[in-house]
Amino acid sequence: MKRTETIPASPVILITGAGKGIGKAIAQEFCIRNSTKLTQSGQEFRPKLFLNSRTKSDLDAVHKLCGDAGVPCEIAVADLSTTAAVNAVFDACLKTFGTIDCLVNSAGVGRWGDFSSLTESDFDYVMATNLKGLFFLTQKIYAVMEKKKAGHVFFVTSVAAEKPFEQSAIYCMSKFAQKGFLEVLRLYGRKNGIRITNVMPGAVETPIWGPVNEETRARMMQPEDVAVAILDAYLQPTRTSVEEIVLRPVSGDLQD
Repeated sequence: MKRTETIPASPVILITGAGKGIGKAIAQEFCIRNSTKLTQSGQEFRPKLFLNSRTKSDLDAVHKLCGDAGVPCEIAVADLSTTAAVNAVFDACLKTFGTIDCLVNSAGVGRWGDFSSLTESDFDYVMATNLKGLFFLTQKIYAVMEKKKAGHVFFVTSVAAEKPFEQSAIYCMSKFAQKGFLEVLRLYGRKNGIRITNVMPGAVETPIWGPVNEETRARMMQPEDVAVAILDAYLQPTRTSVEEIVLRPVSGDLQD
């Protein structure tokens, strides 16, 4: 199959964790880029969004934002910690739009504390979403992309995929594992015209942190900072793959 150098004019984008934080900002940025000129001939970028999150009220709010921007959007409320939920989200997206051109793995959870205090419940909670759900959703969507010999998969990992943090044993473990998986997936993607991008943000002001004081908040990046970088990578010609994006607050990691 001949590969084109331009992404589809109306790609179907599936974003997990789209109700809050970085995932929500990514959905909003796709709406902002709606009607972007992709080619000199004037081909316009008209994305279609399929958004997943665990909380219906959050998704409803993002759905309205997309509708107000004139971007086709459907939502699926599901906790991706189970394969049944993964299958339901995947099937619903295909039923609605018929294909998937880009997957943004943005859903993620964390449990924090001293290594000796973390429990089996903490371990299972983090791994079910950050690894199990991510792996099996990516597996199903990659098969769709492989048939087309085209597609793009983003993993919103973390600088914690490369750097250890003392109070983040389970979270770091999950993020190191995500990085290992995506690097294996990239070997497959290179054979099939599928781009794989590892997005590693440092501290971003999102709900995963819980309450933060003003001094800490002032040092953090904002979700839209990450979203802009992701959209810029996606809009590259398909002959070009942005393999890694690392973003940090200008003052460095909070734990430095």
